[in-house]
Amino acid sequence: MRKPFHVLPFPFKIKIPLNSNRQLHTAKALSFETFPSFFNISERKDPAAFATLLCFSSKTKSPFLGNQIHAQIIKLGFSNDIFSQNNLLVMYSKCEVLSSALGVFDEMRHRNLVSWTSMISGAIQNGELKMGLELYVEMTRSGFRPNEFAFGSVLKACAGLELIRFGSLLHCIGLKIGIDLNVFVGSSLLYMYAKCGDIEAAECLFGGMSDCDISCWNAMVGGYVCNDYSFEAMKLISFMHRKGIAADQFTFTSALKGCSISGDLKFGRQIHCLIVQNGMEYSSSVMNSLISMYFKAGRNDCALTVFNKMQRRDIISWNSLISGFAQDENVGEVMSLFSKMLLTGFNPNHVTFSSLFRLCGALYDIALGLQFYCLAYRLGFLHNALVSNSLIDMFSRCGVIENACFVFERLPTRTIVTWNEMIFGYSLNGYSIEALRLFCNLRKSEIKADEFTYSIVLGASCNIEHQEIGRQIHASILKSGFDSNCFVCCSLINAYASFGMVEASFKIFLGMKVLDLASWGAMVSAFSQQGCSYEALLLLNDLRESGEKPDELVLGSALNACANVTAFNQSKCIHLYVIKAGFEKHLCVGTAIIDAYAKCGDIDSSRMAFDSLNRHDDPVLFNTMITAFAQHGFVMEAIELFDKMKQASIQPTHASFVSLISACTHLGLVDHGCRFFASIRNHGMNPSAENYGCLIDLLARHGFLEEAKHVIEDMPFEPWPAVWRSLLSSCRIHGNRELGELAAERLLNLVPNNDAAYVLLSKVYAEEGSWEDAGRVRRIMNERGVQKEAGYSWVEI
Repeated sequence: MRKPFHVLPFPFKIKIPLNSNRQLHTAKALSFETFPSFFNISERKDPAAFATLLCFSSKTKSPFLGNQIHAQIIKLGFSNDIFSQNNLLVMYSKCEVLSSALGVFDEMRHRNLVSWTSMISGAIQNGELKMGLELYVEMTRSGFRPNEFAFGSVLKACAGLELIRFGSLLHCIGLKIGIDLNVFVGSSLLYMYAKCGDIEAAECLFGGMSDCDISCWNAMVGGYVCNDYSFEAMKLISFMHRKGIAADQFTFTSALKGCSISGDLKFGRQIHCLIVQNGMEYSSSVMNSLISMYFKAGRNDCALTVFNKMQRRDIISWNSLISGFAQDENVGEVMSLFSKMLLTGFNPNHVTFSSLFRLCGALYDIALGLQFYCLAYRLGFLHNALVSNSLIDMFSRCGVIENACFVFERLPTRTIVTWNEMIFGYSLNGYSIEALRLFCNLRKSEIKADEFTYSIVLGASCNIEHQEIGRQIHASILKSGFDSNCFVCCSLINAYASFGMVEASFKIFLGMKVLDLASWGAMVSAFSQQGCSYEALLLLNDLRESGEKPDELVLGSALNACANVTAFNQSKCIHLYVIKAGFEKHLCVGTAIIDAYAKCGDIDSSRMAFDSLNRHDDPVLFNTMITAFAQHGFVMEAIELFDKMKQASIQPTHASFVSLISACTHLGLVDHGCRFFASIRNHGMNPSAENYGCLIDLLARHGFLEEAKHVIEDMPFEPWPAVWRSLLSSCRIHGNRELGELAAERLLNLVPNNDAAYVLLSKVYAEEGSWEDAGRVRRIMNERGVQKEAGYSWVEI
């Protein structure tokens, strides 16, 4: 059943952002109406009056007004006055016109410590961290001793660039000149060490500080949270409370963030009580953090209650609520909140649109997404990096890859996140070759790939089953220094496993310096996928002996290993452990239990496991049970379950149709399978690569070889090895030499060393009596060093 078409509450009034002309008019109004004495400055010739006007320009972020004042300063002969020049530096920096600030700074004949400090702080505030450090070095070489403000700014730059060695050097200089006792410098040092990941140095510094104000406590709490030491952060906040130190809004914000990371709802509620007790309910930032904490803890009702009781709401409050419900894919609640936000006079910003586009992508609701697209275009947010990245994600997930490409190509600037979104979009839609080409273009640009880029392109190389490309990506990972990254290593393990090179996967696993639960899970999954089920179960035992507790993903992979070898007794043992550990209601584990029992021949236990989950609202569960019925020949039960799925208003996924078409394949229901394939578009989806693969297998297995060939040639995806292998195997069964030769040729073009292509082609020749051709294929296979993998069977004893 298709999801309802949501319509935005038009018409409504939207305050369109000011264009440049209106901003100019506003600035003029500020300069001439707010300050009637502006025209009298020329008579007064008072630098203090200039300073007052420049301060106002800074507060209102009005560079137009600042330029007018600057012109008057030059006209009245104060252009060389160091006091006026320093105020100009501050004004231009705060108005984010750093080039003008640099122009003033370069023209200064004489510079004092305030000049240098203003320029250093301005550069760092405007994101030019390296420039700020260079200015600091130049200042010290000019003979100036840095003050606490210059020190604090430079330490902030060190934290942003993670230059802990330079930061430690500054610490030594601070100790030497005695500025380290300054509270502002101390808190900046704490922040720098924590941001650079050296929490021990931060603890040592904090422990030695005799005079700590609330900023130092906040820096230490924030440092713990930043490094995922949530328990230590909560401990420190409790110690603060016992010592009678009054927490401020920054303390509570960091504390709530720590609760969100650790998932400690109990401590979060205690912080909520302290917020009420200290009268902090007026602070929007604190209440917004409280909303986010409740959403992360799964208490959406509490988050909504906090929002309704807020005295002051800002756009962040609305975004927190919309984002929280969007993550739960609650489209009805999101639409209601969005309407209320517009009616209360708040305009959506880039964060709002990002959450909305990602929600539409998750729900495959392109119609609703296009409505938001029109609104974002009207409000001028389409070129915002966050919005454009979300748009690419939405179009990719909805299968409209050409729209995603349109957005990507017309962006004036691209970040690594934008590249990653587009590469992933190509890979998600089966355009793996385009994904790899885009990765090559990325490498030619000045932007460096990150760990997510390498994970995505490894997945793309797996899709086309190209070992050589996978090896080249591995070489690039080594060269870039990401081989020590656990996330990238897990992707490498999965990639080599998909190539059938499980030994290489295990070598990477053994070479990892730190084995986290994700790496154990990746290796267990790799063994399971490649039929090394015994090794997967052994690795599960090693994991438990190492003191780690297997999570739901590891247990799901172990159950898949049992399913692969129909290990019924081991399946029951792991099922008992799952119940003991409390994972039986988890989706990943529940589907693995259903699949394991089905493959072990116990369809009744599969049905019982399905019924016991009590969450018949997820398409994955239905897909697994449909597949289980299909494996046992219960096609009518599979179709009946699919009908129940639609009656429950659960949107079928591509995997649903994979299960159904596969079920029709087992019983030779070609017409039914073709009808199911044709109905995919009726549910608002374009057929995926897997859907085409199932249709090709259905047609080819039952003798419709020409039709299968036409599907391969006409589908909107480049053919991958599995579809040619399926056609070649069916050509052997049905004795079609001509098509068999074509399929073998195309398969060998994609995977030259694939043993199945040679073996199946030789069988095509042999079964029609062409023994010479069969022998020739075997000789070519031997000459090229291709070894046929030996077959084997498993028997549970």
